[in-house]
Amino acid sequence: MGIKVKELHVNYGEKEIIKNISFQVDDGEIVTIIGPNGSGKSTILKAISRCLKPVKGKVYLDDENIYHINTKKVAQKLAILPQVKNVSSDITVENLVSYGRYPHLNFGKKLSSKDLEIIDWAIEKTDLEDLRKRFVTTLSGGERQRAWIAMSLTQKPKVLLLDEPTTFLDISYQIEVLELVKELNKTLNLTVIMVLHDLNQAARYSDKIFVIKEGILKEAGFPHDIIKDSLLKDVFKIEADIYQDKINNCPYFIPKKITNAINN
Repeated sequence: MGIKVKELHVNYGEKEIIKNISFQVDDGEIVTIIGPNGSGKSTILKAISRCLKPVKGKVYLDDENIYHINTKKVAQKLAILPQVKNVSSDITVENLVSYGRYPHLNFGKKLSSKDLEIIDWAIEKTDLEDLRKRFVTTLSGGERQRAWIAMSLTQKPKVLLLDEPTTFLDISYQIEVLELVKELNKTLNLTVIMVLHDLNQAARYSDKIFVIKEGILKEAGFPHDIIKDSLLKDVFKIEADIYQDKINNCPYFIPKKITNAINN
């Protein structure tokens, strides 16, 4: 069932950011949203997660209108990691990860033995056993991102939304995080919708790619259908040589030059 977005319109004040977008993400898919800066990629995630209410259109989670579902029930099915994540300096990895169980607790209830087992499982799944007592603020970028993903896992969600999860990370940490996302998708049948800037990474780690330009869904399809010369020129204003990665069975490209269209 997954996520279904139908005729979505989202505004910031009087400015229309998302313009009549419709799409579907099936259970167990990894879908990456790409597009130029300011095109509305993060806004879509905010609308899907109910962080931002659309002026028109509907979002369905397992065929239910997400705005008609109890907030606690939504949090049990869907987790989101935004770009900016603030945490107190005295929060340990274990503390942070435990917060993911809160949507499953009744008011005033403490963590049960089952909750503690799930916290241990999430920490093990993200390879954080040796870091569980460390303060989150002392971790490297990649370690910190894994801790936040572990927190999301303890929610036991069906859907994970990731807003630019590799931003500000060195390339080794970028690959580490994306490999973790791919593993979680496969082993847990976790549906993933993420925003990425790196198109080659999007092609490598996605089942499908959605291309947003000026608030409109420009293209949607498999990586081989998206990474093509015409789209790179039209949406990203670059000319590139496109190749086939035979190991990962995906396309990749090497930019040659910026087109004149960027100046128009």
